[in-house]
Amino acid sequence: MHPDYLQKILTSQVYDLAEETDLDFAPNLSARVGNRIYLKREDMQPVFSFKLRGAYNKIASLSAEKLKHGVICASAGNHAQGVAMSAAHLGCRAVIVMPVTTPAIKVDAVKKRGGEVVLAGDSYDSAYARALELEKAEKLTFIHPFDDPEVIAGQGTIGMEILRQHSAHAGNIHAVFVAIGGGGLASGVAAYIKAVRPEIKVIGVETFDADAMRQSIAAGKRVRLEQVGLFADGTAVQLVGEETFRLCRELLDDIVRVDTDATCAAIKDVFEDTRSILEPSGALAIAGAKEYIRQHKLKDKMLVAVASGANTNFDRLRFVAERAEIGEQREAVLSVTLPEQPGAYKKFVTLIGRHNITEFNYRYHELKEAHVYVGIQVASRAESLKLVDVLKKHGYPTLDLSEDEAAKLHIRHMVGGHAPQVRDSGMSERVYRFEFPERPGALMNFLNQMSADWNISLFHYRNHGADTGRVLVGMQVPPADAANFHAFLEKLGYRYWDESENPAYRLFLG
Repeated sequence: MHPDYLQKILTSQVYDLAEETDLDFAPNLSARVGNRIYLKREDMQPVFSFKLRGAYNKIASLSAEKLKHGVICASAGNHAQGVAMSAAHLGCRAVIVMPVTTPAIKVDAVKKRGGEVVLAGDSYDSAYARALELEKAEKLTFIHPFDDPEVIAGQGTIGMEILRQHSAHAGNIHAVFVAIGGGGLASGVAAYIKAVRPEIKVIGVETFDADAMRQSIAAGKRVRLEQVGLFADGTAVQLVGEETFRLCRELLDDIVRVDTDATCAAIKDVFEDTRSILEPSGALAIAGAKEYIRQHKLKDKMLVAVASGANTNFDRLRFVAERAEIGEQREAVLSVTLPEQPGAYKKFVTLIGRHNITEFNYRYHELKEAHVYVGIQVASRAESLKLVDVLKKHGYPTLDLSEDEAAKLHIRHMVGGHAPQVRDSGMSERVYRFEFPERPGALMNFLNQMSADWNISLFHYRNHGADTGRVLVGMQVPPADAANFHAFLEKLGYRYWDESENPAYRLFLG
């Protein structure tokens, strides 16, 4: 028999510690998308995340005997802080197992809230396995981050608050958007809203590279992803929960997916309206609402997006700022070929018109022409496409690189001309884009597995404040070694993309 989630949510104990957060209107974003967007401000919880609700509700439900022994969890993120703070409030021991790769700022935050940190393994799975060992050895109670009825009910109080608070605003809610990692938040919010106001849509939001719930619902069973993208690390879950899968399959109206650029744009949207900075996973619901509006051509609807967390690394903001304009489709990234003749630059600037140039990279190519990498502010995607057409019609060959990951991540920082010595060496240059684990030894592992007969001819890495390093590598491999090279790529175990035919690479570096 399944739990009665309406009763569980109504009797939840979250308010002993968690706060009822505001439902704030987002005027700038609303005006831009032509709908009324409200933000449920879970980033304003004491631990800057909704995770406190579920963690506290679960721990508060334990017997005195279990509280005496203490609790344990495996987490490198918001769940860890929620468990630590909840246990401290209840006078209970809390052991938090975190991967050894966890940033020091997150480890320190858990310790300050009274958690005993155990570092184990270099991934969540390793930390989880160690937590299960300690649970048995020390008779602790494991607090699951999402797949537990008490945790789900705690998160469900967000849905209860949304329905109660929205009555103070004009109009009826058309849809509520929630980020999905393991599914605890979406399950809880949907369980309450569909029990009380079933006509309100509940829409889950996932990233394209971590859509375990969407794939699972499509398959009719839980699907474990081999790899997940880690930019939105708070929702980077390979396997959703059993109970959360059941609830989401039954209750969600839809799941939309968004990419990294759209997530960065959503972070900027919330900052412009609130002056608060969400973490990537915390902004997913806002990005999803915008995508849903675009797909369904919504107009004048009341939409609620749960701003689920704000625990972001400061050094990640550089990357967010770079990509936000592209994600909002307010920046066109173009490669333009200019003739090397008097007046060419002036004519080019004239064609750009009143658009602001955000970036301009140039390297002399040959006597007849020059290639420039340029960023230009636009009002919309349609305007950028129109600009490309205008440049082409006036004799300026133009490539739109706005969707080209290699160009945006790497080549924009490397525009520096071609390397004839590479071309003349007799070995072709193979160019691959990799995602390296952001941990000591990742590069050495790459170099150790490479053949000593291969030469690295190009290398670009930039820290993005994420758990994965983005790397562009050019390698010279003898034709006879093609099979060994492909075996090396597969054995390495890092995600990779072949960029040898990438147009931006060909124009600026190849």
